[in-house]
Order: sequence, then structure tokens, then C-alpha cells
Amino acid sequence: MSDQPATLSTLSTEQSDPRYSRIDRLPTEQVARLMNAADTAVPAAVAEAVPEISAAVDAVVARMKSGGRLFYVGAGTSGRLAVLDASECPPTFGTDPELVQGVIAGGPPALTRSVEGAEDDHAGGAAALVERGVGELDAVVGVSASGRAPFVLGALAEASRRGALTVALSCNAETPLSAAARHPIEVIVGPEVVTGSTRLKAGTAQKLVLNMISTIAMVKLGRTYGNTMIEVSAMNSKLADRAARMVSDITGAALSAARSALEAAGWHVKVAVLMIEHGLDAGGARVLLERHGDHLDAALEAAGQARGA
Repeated sequence: MSDQPATLSTLSTEQSDPRYSRIDRLPTEQVARLMNAADTAVPAAVAEAVPEISAAVDAVVARMKSGGRLFYVGAGTSGRLAVLDASECPPTFGTDPELVQGVIAGGPPALTRSVEGAEDDHAGGAAALVERGVGELDAVVGVSASGRAPFVLGALAEASRRGALTVALSCNAETPLSAAARHPIEVIVGPEVVTGSTRLKAGTAQKLVLNMISTIAMVKLGRTYGNTMIEVSAMNSKLADRAARMVSDITGAALSAARSALEAAGWHVKVAVLMIEHGLDAGGARVLLERHGDHLDAALEAAGQARGA
């Protein structure tokens, strides 16, 4: 079920740009400057798609607030970027690894090497979602630079059949992937410096959009406080120091007091902040957070009102 050459030739990401036709004969610095200049077009292309991105994020958040999960599905570079963005959510936002998942055609081996035929496996894309039990509360984002990868199309078709929210992220116009999704996002970056190498501008565009989807979703779910990574997992000394600085900055407490509170709170930043701000023990702080949907600002406001009453 591979794309035919005649079909691929119509895609903007497959066109050859004459500006780069002699890069193999240019000095290194000149090639670097050409690549850098080409990359400057990517943020502008993403900006054109911001309304579509925003609508998709709001729809994803609505599902997640109802208990749903977010799945990214891709093949090749798109799949690797999907897995990368998903894998960064637990350490950055303290999420359960099941909440945001990346699915790549060919499975884990495809993260480091090409798996022959995996991208063309339409049935495999559907099977990957069946295996994960995707349902109507979930959201599935299909990622494909060409907008035609059969594995991703299979996944979106199965997601739609199961009632899940469907989002498509591609770098060409009016793609089959867009037609298969409730929320199509097309970031048109044009030809690559190396013809057809969509790990370049297209990959950069996809990374920017995936950053937006996961980051804004986590902000809306209360997993930041302002722009602070309030759910950071203190898995090493660097992150433990960062957590202590967060608590100190938010509460005005000394670093030593912040660290003591964090230790008592099991290194949960939100709990430590409530303990310091309102003289609660760890258990009381956790109950207060749960009562207010795990949103620190709401819990702080409620505790303040209770004390002032």
C-alpha cells in the first residue's frame, strides 16, 4: 500500500528547490547558512496553523478532563518525534506514562533503525490502537509529513471507528490524513534543503506543533503553576534542587525550609507549597488538592478563604 511515485511528486515536501541544487559543492559555512535561512520559514508556517492547533488542543483537553488519554501515532521521523514528545511528559509534568503515549510504526526497534515496510502497514496502525484499548474518551493525533502514511491512516480510521477524537498533523495541503481527521492541522513548509528529507523543516514543524499540543494541554490540566513545572519529578539531584527552588520562589520560604517540606511531602511540589503556605500536614494538603481538581491555585485560594473566614 505504498505511495506511487506520481502521487509523491505532487507533494510540496517532495519538490526540489533549485537554491540547494549545488550544496554538495559549497563551503561548509555557506551550507550551514542556507539551512539556517530555510529553517526560519518554519515558525511562520506554524503560525499560519495556530487557529487549527488551538481548536485541536481544546478538544484534546476536553477528552483528557473526562479521563481520556492522548495518543500520537507516526512512522519514521514523525513516529520518533511522536514518541519523544510523549516520553517527555512524565518527567516534565509528572504524568502517568499511560496518559500520553507515542506509537511508532514498527514498534520500539523503529526508534533507532528503519523497519522495512512498517510505514505501509495500514492494518498495523489499526491493530496498534486496538492493542491499547483506545476508546471514545481518548484523543489520537496522527503525524505524517506527507499526510499519506498508511500506518497512520489505519490508526486514524480505527480511532474514528472507536469514537476517539482524531487530529491530523501533516506538512502538505489537502492530504488523506487531513480528510480522515476531525481536526486537520497542515503546516506547509515547502521543499527541503535535501529533497524529500522531511526530517528537516517538516520534522522541525512537527516538533513545534507537538510541543504546543502537549504543553498547552498540561497547562490547561493544571500541571503547571504559572509557567512553573509544578509537577516535575525529582528523580535526580538537579531536579530535586529545581523543586526546592520552585517551592522557595512560590512561598518565599528559605531553601532549607522548602527542602524539608518537600521531603515530608514525598517531593510533591504542590503539597509542599500548601504545607508551607497554610500550615497543613502532607495528608491535609493532599486532600485539599484532590478537592480542587489538583489545581494548586484553586487549592491555595480555598485555603486562604477558609483561614480568613
